[in-house]
Amino acid sequence: MDNWMIWLVAAGIVVIFEIFTGSFYLLMISIGLASGAVASWYGADVTIQLIVAALVGAIATYALRRSKLGSPQKTEVARDPNALLDIGNTIIVSEWVIDGGGKSVARVMYRGAMWDVDLEPGAISKPGAFTIHEIRGSRLIVANASE
Repeated sequence: MDNWMIWLVAAGIVVIFEIFTGSFYLLMISIGLASGAVASWYGADVTIQLIVAALVGAIATYALRRSKLGSPQKTEVARDPNALLDIGNTIIVSEWVIDGGGKSVARVMYRGAMWDVDLEPGAISKPGAFTIHEIRGSRLIVANASE
């Protein structure tokens, strides 16, 4: 078996591992291995093949790390609309009461159950429509809905 075939088989094995783990970093390493195959195809010495594969793999990994895919934004789960589909929905609050701590609270029927409602800082406690911005346990944190 020629060297370029060995490089491609190694790249294929790393791609298979990437499929099982979901790590894009393994995909970048397999790109480096494939570049080693290209260097071998053009007749480069084994040392040059290794250097090309290492450099391309390292550059691809560094580029991934610097990209948006390599370092995703950390979002608090209570505010993440991808984790909690209720975030962004609208509720109607008919009455606000002041609790013992001096903050406005309410109880609303939402999705067939009673929920406690707190205001997000800066929101105005008046009856009407509110948008869910966060969920903490059975407590909805809301802000005034834009009109």
